Amino acid sequence: MEATDLSNFANLKRLAYFAAVAETGSFTAAADRLGITKAVVSQQVARLEREFRTTLLTRTTRKVALTAAGKGFYQRCALILKEASDAFEELAEVAVEPAGTLRLTAPLDYGITTIVPAIAEFTRRFPQCKVDAALSDQSLDLMAGQVELAIRVGWLTDLHLQARQIGTFRQLLVAAPGWLSQSARVTAPKDIEALPFVANTALRDPTRWSFSHPALEPQSVVVHPCIYLDATLAVREAVRQGAGLSILPDYMVAQDLADASLTHVLPEWALPSGGIHAVFPASRFRPAKVRAFVDLLQEKFCH
Repeated sequence: MEATDLSNFANLKRLAYFAAVAETGSFTAAADRLGITKAVVSQQVARLEREFRTTLLTRTTRKVALTAAGKGFYQRCALILKEASDAFEELAEVAVEPAGTLRLTAPLDYGITTIVPAIAEFTRRFPQCKVDAALSDQSLDLMAGQVELAIRVGWLTDLHLQARQIGTFRQLLVAAPGWLSQSARVTAPKDIEALPFVANTALRDPTRWSFSHPALEPQSVVVHPCIYLDATLAVREAVRQGAGLSILPDYMVAQDLADASLTHVLPEWALPSGGIHAVFPASRFRPAKVRAFVDLLQEKFCH
């Protein structure tokens, strides 16, 4: 057996020759695809087999077929070559100005307050780009190929996807000032269990909440909604109209708190914070337009 070293494993050309034969079923067809001579392909594949003393292909006058070892090796080669191709494409994209249509999705509330301003800035900064955005509280499937980028607010559950955190948010218990003054005094989280609550059914469990305090024991509460709504913007409006208490993300109510149209109830008690992530399909290089948009989010709009 000839000596082997890391250079053998790094020789993508030989892997490409073998993969081409495996995929076309012919040394001649593989040579035509690669733009080289049949003799070169044959010699390189034979050398691969000779060095590892393993028969990868069975050869007849009519066709070439993979052996059991060849099938397993081809599966690994295909993955390696795909990753190499993606790496070269991504490297080429680095020097390319972002262009084309960026298809993304984001939650309706965060999309309106943050992503839409980001889109406006993005298209001004990169006039060769267009944006097609789906704003919805229902998550779209990235693996279906409908979008290149998803902005997810909350807690990630799709562990097979690639994600980059671009911000965080706090959850705040809020109410309309007039409504709160007419209701029972709220001094602890347990007090809200007896009060009207506006529930957001877009959440996994909109009736159970856990509060923490720097000096007191944590409290878990079960609220009793008087209204159920399936969109965060609708919940905010119901609370503004004095329908009851609710828990909303800080980016949604920042202006309401600033102009006193909403009040932060129990500010000394904290609810779990969440993350804001840019999520990408797994095993896919990120085009320049995607990278540029995520960079812009981190630079200007996310916190």
